[in-house]
Amino acid sequence: MTYFAFLFYFLVIPILLLGIIAIIDHRRGKEIAANLSAWSPWAAVVLHVVIALAYTTLWDNYLVATRVWWYDPELVAGITLGWVPIEEYTFFILQPILAGLWLLFWARRPISAPLSGDLISWLRPAGTMLLGLIWLGSIAVLIAGWLPGTYLALELGWALPPIALQLAFGADILWRYRRLVFLTIVPLTLYLSASDALAITLGTWTINPEKSLDLLIAGLLPIEEFLFFLLTNTLVIFGIVLVLAQESHVRFGNIRQRFAKTAADSSSSV
Repeated sequence: MTYFAFLFYFLVIPILLLGIIAIIDHRRGKEIAANLSAWSPWAAVVLHVVIALAYTTLWDNYLVATRVWWYDPELVAGITLGWVPIEEYTFFILQPILAGLWLLFWARRPISAPLSGDLISWLRPAGTMLLGLIWLGSIAVLIAGWLPGTYLALELGWALPPIALQLAFGADILWRYRRLVFLTIVPLTLYLSASDALAITLGTWTINPEKSLDLLIAGLLPIEEFLFFLLTNTLVIFGIVLVLAQESHVRFGNIRQRFAKTAADSSSSV
């Protein structure tokens, strides 16, 4: 299976179907709940496409350059930017669109309502510290040069800092929307992982067994690939939810006011 065929069957077609559903929902008056309307949802998706493309490009080029994974040159168009084929950049664009449309599908339904109760403030420092410790462990693996841990450590070292930043800002907000977050991240991760397993089986790309743990889910999918989709979907879904949630904008406004007051106090003291 060519890489473009993979993109068409497993990303483009679902994107088109979700787009049609979005149009039908709009005509039926199903709109995103007010609590998730602090920003334009389509602008939020486009923003995360841009971020994904910018943040992933250098990292993925490094993976291919160092043979953490490779692709079959016979199954790509032959156009490369750096070490990576054009199809890979197309994937960077399509995955956030698919994730965003899937999230917005659920956001137009009652499941998107925040769960009742006060925001749990301790989740922010606790979640950030936990990810920080895992990140330090991944860096230790890279420094030690343990070859089978290379792919896993590179994934964690790349993905955890922005996720930690998201948790530091709004772990408690994400917890209030945990039903929405769960229903978007989990099915999408399972779907993309199954699609990836098929592509690996058909030889579209290969994960280097020397630089991975060689732990295969169902005897097909390297555990690092499952983790890749879990991490990337988490990045996108956390980001879009935080951008759309009314609570985030109230918090950001409060933070901005505190910074402005601190700056004003510093200026007056001088």
